[in-house]
Amino acid sequence: MNTEKPDIRTEEDIKRMVDAFYDLVNQDDMLSPVFNGHAHVNWETHLPIMYKFWSSILLGSSTYNGQPFPKHAFLPVEKGHFDRWMELFVKNIDDLFEGQIAEMSKARAINMARVFQLKMGLIPRGDNPFYLVEKK
Repeated sequence: MNTEKPDIRTEEDIKRMVDAFYDLVNQDDMLSPVFNGHAHVNWETHLPIMYKFWSSILLGSSTYNGQPFPKHAFLPVEKGHFDRWMELFVKNIDDLFEGQIAEMSKARAINMARVFQLKMGLIPRGDNPFYLVEKK
């Protein structure tokens, strides 16, 4: 039996990644209420947008036009929500894929989550390992 996992290389891989991730989100006690209760996400329209978003980031397809932050700016979330989102995202990738693009997907997701948290005032700049402090 071959237990080697594929890397993320195709649009079908992106779809598999996104669908499996949002299945986890929809089953999660902390995140599901935000997506389904507060935001009332229409999954039929949201998932194709997420396919384009991740395809653009990971495969360079340039199919996504948009600004993701404004849609998230006023959600009732705290740092714990982002921690859980990142935990599920990494678990999903590790369960399905391995390779350079899989690793890049995790790094990009963690970086985006940190940027969103900074913009929302959920973490101070000093807690962000990507923030460089100017030397005096």
